[in-house]
Amino acid sequence: MSGHNKWSKIKRQKGIEDAKKGQIYTKLTKEIIMAAREGGGDIENNFKLKMAVQKARDSSMPKDNIERAVERGAGGNEGAVLEELTLEGYGPSGTAILVDTICDNRNRIVQEIRNIFNKQGGTMGSAGSVAWLFDKKGIITVDAEGKDPDEITLLAIDAGAEDVKVEDGSIEIYTKANELEMVKKALEQKHISASSAELAKIPKTSIDVEEKAAIQTLKLLDRMEELDDVQKVYSNVNFTDKVIEKFESGDYE
Repeated sequence: MSGHNKWSKIKRQKGIEDAKKGQIYTKLTKEIIMAAREGGGDIENNFKLKMAVQKARDSSMPKDNIERAVERGAGGNEGAVLEELTLEGYGPSGTAILVDTICDNRNRIVQEIRNIFNKQGGTMGSAGSVAWLFDKKGIITVDAEGKDPDEITLLAIDAGAEDVKVEDGSIEIYTKANELEMVKKALEQKHISASSAELAKIPKTSIDVEEKAAIQTLKLLDRMEELDDVQKVYSNVNFTDKVIEKFESGDYE
């Protein structure tokens, strides 16, 4: 099992900063609308909606905004205009890139993503070109502070988890996509609360590339996530701590 892409952690840490600009609220609103459209507006009986709402709360999104998004999705009006679209392509050195979007204009987002690929040394791929390199998994993150990682690991495996990884003060629990809710509830019954729970596309195998290509890939991912229609981006690059620090500091050519 490959580790959850470190890029997602960077973006999660930047969430509060982005929220000040309102961009993260736009993305979260779309996610809530889609979840409510698909499974109804009852948060307790729609796990996808429950995850989206919890993510919005964690990002300090106002309660009124959340409620309006749920109503819009459950009502079927604006929700019917939006569609989920996954785009694929290759980054520098042939790295695999997946881009999950929620958009109201398919042609526009395809063109915007293609332009970013071209400008950042990549190429747009056809449907299915790199998707096979990723598995859809559930990821439950538990704060490791004050907890016994070995005990959490055993409880998670007993609850049906596929793998557990301890890193950077957190415990990441990987599940089959359709068993995320089951494992999360089983852990909650053992008084283990999650700091986050989400569905993600995890590379089956991570690859190492030279520093310049890794930083260029991070630039590509960053440009894509600046788009309001982009929800998540994934790559199969194993980003080292050194590369991430250099990228965040801007100390590169």
